[in-house]
Amino acid sequence: MKTGFIGLGNVGGKLAGSLLRNGVDLVVHDLDPALVADFAARGAEAGDSPEAMMQSCDTVITCLPSPTASDAVLRAMLPHARPGKTWIEMSTTDAGEVRRLGTLMIQAGATAADCPVSGGCHRADTGNISIYAGCERATFERILPLLTIMGRRVLHTGDLGSASVLKVMTNYLATANLLTLCEALTVMKAAGVDLGTAYDAIAISSGNSFVHETESQLILSGARNVNFSMDLVQKDIGLFQALAEEHSVPLEISPLVIDIMTDGQRRYGTRAQSDQIIARLEEATGLSVTAPGFPSELVDDEPEARGAEIAPRRRNGRG
Repeated sequence: MKTGFIGLGNVGGKLAGSLLRNGVDLVVHDLDPALVADFAARGAEAGDSPEAMMQSCDTVITCLPSPTASDAVLRAMLPHARPGKTWIEMSTTDAGEVRRLGTLMIQAGATAADCPVSGGCHRADTGNISIYAGCERATFERILPLLTIMGRRVLHTGDLGSASVLKVMTNYLATANLLTLCEALTVMKAAGVDLGTAYDAIAISSGNSFVHETESQLILSGARNVNFSMDLVQKDIGLFQALAEEHSVPLEISPLVIDIMTDGQRRYGTRAQSDQIIARLEEATGLSVTAPGFPSELVDDEPEARGAEIAPRRRNGRG
């Protein structure tokens, strides 16, 4: 099955790299010709355009920075969609938008799935990231061989768009957790607690989390380069807030999270790394929330292995 991949950024480049590393017949495209050239040097085919890729590939995957970019790429591909073609959207985007675009693809005779990922760039790099898949079951089974190359744990979430709903939820939770960890570590520093000990105490406690095991290390090392910028955080938490408002859920924490990240962007720039948000508290207290012995870069030490579908606990009221 010939596969196209459009969008070779921080996440997309790593997902595409897993496909290439595992022998997938891969065509790639990006606005940055240097990224395309790098893949071509490793054996991928350079795609001339999204239109050409939809014509020549069985499946085209997109991993793009915004709904606007996804819309532009899909509209370029749409005239060449037909039965036997599949579009997989791996960007983090608005569920309503992915349903709208996916419906256009389905009306043209192709199939569509939204398959956002979760778990960090370091796990995307090794094929060990988690993937949500929103699509018809038949479509899911057809694309599962590709998904299990890119990800270790693959969850079929239901209809088209359902994966994107869950993805913005998880990114909201990760951001809220990041902010509470920043507060916790700063208070421990102010209280005179050794921050290495504080890290270990959290890691073995009920307060532990994936965000602590990853981003806390980058905060404490001073590197603060998690490969996820504040503008992307704002996009995701904004989508979550919009979802809550659409369903008339009066959130209290979410607006505060948005306000804090907005202030972080104002201070450090829209493209500042999300874990740089700790600097707000360092500036307010005059403290340095750092400790020796922590890595400046995250590395996934789980061996790469073929992924598998994760059975959901409940589906349609059963389970």
